[in-house]
Amino acid sequence: MQGKAKSYRFSFILLLGVLLFTWFLNISSGSVNIPIKFTFSALFNGEVPVDSWKYIIWNYRIPKAFTAILVGGGLALSGLLMQTLFRNPLAGPFVLGISSGASLGAALLLLGSSLLSGFVVFGFLNDVSLVIAASLGSFLVLLIVMIVANRVRDTMALLIIGLMFGSVTSAIVSVLAYFSDAEQLQRFIFWSYGSVGNLSWNQLILLASIIFIGVLLSVFSIKKLNAFLLGENYAQSLGVSLKKSRLLIIIATGLLAGSITAFAGPIAFVGLAVPHLTRQLFNTMEHKILVPAVFLYGAILMLLCDTIAQLPNSASVLPINAITSLIGAPVVIWLLVRKRKLLF
Repeated sequence: MQGKAKSYRFSFILLLGVLLFTWFLNISSGSVNIPIKFTFSALFNGEVPVDSWKYIIWNYRIPKAFTAILVGGGLALSGLLMQTLFRNPLAGPFVLGISSGASLGAALLLLGSSLLSGFVVFGFLNDVSLVIAASLGSFLVLLIVMIVANRVRDTMALLIIGLMFGSVTSAIVSVLAYFSDAEQLQRFIFWSYGSVGNLSWNQLILLASIIFIGVLLSVFSIKKLNAFLLGENYAQSLGVSLKKSRLLIIIATGLLAGSITAFAGPIAFVGLAVPHLTRQLFNTMEHKILVPAVFLYGAILMLLCDTIAQLPNSASVLPINAITSLIGAPVVIWLLVRKRKLLF
């Protein structure tokens, strides 16, 4: 046991080192070529030959890098919560329809004006109104899911109901898209690609606060999550309240996935794949290890994907959704083939 504890401790130190390296790599990359030594200087308030370099690093690249950490870690953790709650390896942060609710809110703002004779919801269209719309959509679906969770005893029935919520919201978005003009449709498509580079410091602080609450609720749920792995009957025999535990896990997932979708758009793959990747690499089902490890792996993956998406010395940025799948999927396939079985 002591050997295992030392192994885990070393793994976490290694992960933190890799996280720090990928964070610095991320802020060193971008459309403007800034030498590494001047990136260091800007970080520690040293001399920088071009004033705009310091502005770019502190007001664009550093907020973007921290956003990537929060988005990757939050999505990975919410995926872990859903896979454990439903004991389903294909469950992810979007199965309850919470992210679909955020997409619906964004669609109503970006596409809904066609049905309202040109009246734009909230009276103005900018990043703040988009975040508000997406947040309201995810909160509304979360509220409905919580009400349903109080009435439904079977966890698998709750999973199916969540998927139905997702289908309904997707159908409404499709109807809105059908009646929208090309410009509105393009705006929504660009939002659906996902992005970690649009947040100001104030928005980043708000997102970080919500993610912190979600992580805190996840930490409080560790014992319950371990109990759920062996089935609901076993969890009940340990004195776990199924209704309260489910609600706590759903609220944590809603805060994580809903806020991330609202601020960064619907980013796929990370929440589904990272928990599997972490289980394989750590070879454990203990959530005391998995919760922090999944968050760190998700953060590292998102930083790497964002670094690749930001083409060097180019103003063009590739869709982050495409990069997460193109980079992450082969890694997970290789790992599963190598291990020859799915640890779940």
